[in-house]
Amino acid sequence: MSKGKILVVDDDRLVLATLSYGLTQAGFEVIDADNGDDAILLAREHRPELALLDIRMEGLTGFDVAAYLREFLQTPFMFLSAFADEATVAKVKELGAVAYLVKPLDISQIVPAVEAAFARSTTPVMTSPPAAPAALAEAFAAPSELPQQLDMTALAVGVLMHRYSLPRDEALARLMSLASADGHSLPEQARRIVDAVELLARPGAK
Repeated sequence: MSKGKILVVDDDRLVLATLSYGLTQAGFEVIDADNGDDAILLAREHRPELALLDIRMEGLTGFDVAAYLREFLQTPFMFLSAFADEATVAKVKELGAVAYLVKPLDISQIVPAVEAAFARSTTPVMTSPPAAPAALAEAFAAPSELPQQLDMTALAVGVLMHRYSLPRDEALARLMSLASADGHSLPEQARRIVDAVELLARPGAK
């Protein structure tokens, strides 16, 4: 059973193939495109639940695609880019991405962030969510008309979904159970899980 339908867009064919394969193996239904024009056509046809977009591409950029998805399809989107300059970050905030992943990241780091973006639709958003670790994702508040924010609890749910092959509701239940057993609040338990994943993802970690 598919965990959700995701549109993946990158003009680097190797990166696109790697992302598509990894996300398919993780249980997602993947629609891929190597340019912005095709991405918009495919989004209109297949109506994905989430889009993962490269930013700098020939022709229509990832920003152009994101603007279309937001205005006409109301599709949440996240960016994966090698660029993290001030202008790029400002534009990401302006558009209201649910997450901004900075390359280089391997698929084992990307999958939990993608799962977390899906999970947030069934996970209560904390009043003042702490920022996710930079190695996994930078979460930004969306414009008021599109309240989308990737919080720590949602990210931890995504990690548990990936690690134990659980549906969203069971992953959230497991997170709540762990929090209760360890005597932590839900946000605190979520942070502990995500911090552990980030530690393992660091170069040289065993």
